[in-house]
Amino acid sequence: MQLNKIVPHHFIVKDDGIFPNNSLPVLFYPQVLKLPRLFPASAIKNLFQGNNWKNNWKQGIYTYHHYHSITHEVLGICKGETLLLLGGENGVTIEVHEGDVLIIPAGVAHINLGKENDVICVGAYPDGTDYDMNYGKPHERPRADHNIATLPLPKTDPVFGKKGGLLKIWG
Repeated sequence: MQLNKIVPHHFIVKDDGIFPNNSLPVLFYPQVLKLPRLFPASAIKNLFQGNNWKNNWKQGIYTYHHYHSITHEVLGICKGETLLLLGGENGVTIEVHEGDVLIIPAGVAHINLGKENDVICVGAYPDGTDYDMNYGKPHERPRADHNIATLPLPKTDPVFGKKGGLLKIWG
């Protein structure tokens, strides 16, 4: 698979009292992936795994607010398009399309504003870590805040490995 050399767009979504979000910026690589016609999800999975982002899955994006407190997450869009809301009700809306990659720091809430399967993506986590599911419930904090604060930075960017935007922007 070929990659377009681009610098990711990045934006910060702050704690809104419900979702912790993160001081690390969300990274958005629009149209970074030149996907093959056949088996685009496998190509994305292989790219992520080659850069040590593992524990992969392939599916749509949930239509309810959720976040992970024990890991960062990458989404590689292999089919379709949709609007995502990041950071809670007053967060940032972003339109994602086939070929886009979104890196979501731990704690950043995300929800698909369309239908769950309007978009199909491959997700992964640095070093193949497991993930937890949090929904903005009061009992999730302060445990989630502690998890996010003590989480190490990834050693690689899921798209560009040791030469990627994540290392420069988050580092």
